[in-house]
Amino acid sequence: MPYLKLSDACLAYGHVPLLDHADFLLDPGERVALIGRNGTGKSSLLAAMAAGSGKGRLDDGEVWVQPGIRVGYVPQEPPFDPEASVFEAVISGMGETSTLLAEYHEISHHLADGQGDHDTLLARMDTLQHELESRGAWAYEAQAERVIARFSLDPEAKVGSLSGGQKKRLALAQALAVAPEVLLLDEPTNHLDIAAIEWLETLLIESGVTLLFITHDRSFLDRVSTRIVELDRGKLASFPGNFSQYQQRKEAMLHEESLANARADKLLKEEEVWIRKGVEARRTRAVFRVQRLDRLRAERQARRERMGKVNLQLEVGDRSGKLVAELEHVQKSYGQRPIVADFSTRIQRGDKIGLIGPNGAGKTTLLRLILGELQPDAGSVRQGTKMEIAYFDQFRTQLNPDSTLSDVISPGSDWVEIGGARKHVIGYLEDFLFAPERARSPVSSLSGGERNRLLLARLFAKPANVLVLDEPTNDLDIDTLELLEQLLQDYDGTLFLVSHDRTFLDNVVTQTIAAEGDGVWKEYAGGYSDWASYKAGVARAEADKPKIEAKPAAKPADVVKAKGDKLSWKEQRELETLPEKIAGLETEQAALTLQLEDPALYLRDPQAAQKASDRLAAIDDELMSLLERWENLEARAGNPN
Repeated sequence: MPYLKLSDACLAYGHVPLLDHADFLLDPGERVALIGRNGTGKSSLLAAMAAGSGKGRLDDGEVWVQPGIRVGYVPQEPPFDPEASVFEAVISGMGETSTLLAEYHEISHHLADGQGDHDTLLARMDTLQHELESRGAWAYEAQAERVIARFSLDPEAKVGSLSGGQKKRLALAQALAVAPEVLLLDEPTNHLDIAAIEWLETLLIESGVTLLFITHDRSFLDRVSTRIVELDRGKLASFPGNFSQYQQRKEAMLHEESLANARADKLLKEEEVWIRKGVEARRTRAVFRVQRLDRLRAERQARRERMGKVNLQLEVGDRSGKLVAELEHVQKSYGQRPIVADFSTRIQRGDKIGLIGPNGAGKTTLLRLILGELQPDAGSVRQGTKMEIAYFDQFRTQLNPDSTLSDVISPGSDWVEIGGARKHVIGYLEDFLFAPERARSPVSSLSGGERNRLLLARLFAKPANVLVLDEPTNDLDIDTLELLEQLLQDYDGTLFLVSHDRTFLDNVVTQTIAAEGDGVWKEYAGGYSDWASYKAGVARAEADKPKIEAKPAAKPADVVKAKGDKLSWKEQRELETLPEKIAGLETEQAALTLQLEDPALYLRDPQAAQKASDRLAAIDDELMSLLERWENLEARAGNPN
């Protein structure tokens, strides 16, 4: 029996149907990803499912929820009382029980701190305790405390003091506190750093909870989803498997759809020509053709075309100097906390640099040091010449919610200059999928994804040879993400990219600057996957090292015995050839390391780069094995050298 069922659902905003008699089933144990273009109604559908059985937020149709199951829901921007504590916010999803638990929690703190009338507080606590026991609320409190600890949150902290990433953790903790059988998540990766996203992936997979979630993070989709459901032109289409498998099937489906539409359009055109001949159409035996023409016209009118693609064009300014920035032994601290400790780098025109690290590591601070907006405590920063810098702000502070879309793009003018040519602002907004009638709408009327598209439109309307993009992928649909990737790959200027989207980083950047902790930053060739592979190799080497060092020292008698053992002829020949094998591997290792230090390799031939990286990791294992073998044979041969 399914957990959730959507039947004949209809929902429209204005004249555009978001759901057009859509059906959907969510079975136990599934992890279903809901994808689609921005503005197609994904969040509205998820909210309707979260509202529970009945018509709820739908115009027609109904949602059915299996009786007795608990459903947790995390919207894209969860509403919290900024004055509430983390504990109060987590238990607030438990209905009336949450109020009693919050009061009991508050009284226990007053008693511990010696506040208020002791006897009155004890009497009230006794009453609350009986009431909570009758409701079985202690299990809820224990569950709330467990999830708060699991998400590394301070139960006494005020919600208003939390960062964006901590608020997202809080929302997830609130949903999990009721131990739901079904979890509905709307963009759960927004505001989380990469480490937190990978942790969340593991948590969701290992918990076994049934999931219905919305995300545009392709790495998250590939690892977590067991089925993809696409909302396209009001209909829901289901694709078993993860996102990579969906892409293959979807490409074939779109090809078949385009062929079918082309055949129908050709037939309609032929029938329109025939009907205009007049006399033949009035013959009795041709009535069926008139009826077919009416049917073809109706089908063509009812057909909903796929939403167009964003027309991204980046206005590149005059070329900057070859040197963009040079940092030598730069240090920066806030109080006793080091943000940047002895960091040196040289950035040249055309470099595409990704900055990765946990929230609060200082990515923005390092960027401001590189661009000369912040002075270091020690060390030197040298800026290049002729730099025209454009910023993309993840918090969209550059957008005035009261301004109209056209004023954001071109204040006080109806024209914008792109690539040396003038273009009307309404036509330019259409390139970013904004209908002409929305040009005078306020920014406050836009969704999160639409605001990101507007900010990109504003950014790309200005010439720039240095782009600084801070989390540009939040809320963008996958089609727009892929177009933006292509645009940035072809961009001739210098790029600084801060992003938690691992696939986006891999496809765009040629160098990575990563936070290593305690203010230490290191530079690596390649994208996120290359950095992760390198760190995994280092971790493996560190894990193997104690095993070698932990070998118990040989007793004197054992050493004498080992030295007395004679090597066979085959082992003697092996011992003689080992130095040559080891030298050969070390030479290959050095060559591969030099090859991988070339950023151009990752753009020119990413498969060769991956192959070289894999071979480098294998050489480490081979060298370790050969060195151990050499040591063993040397000891048995009685040669201490």
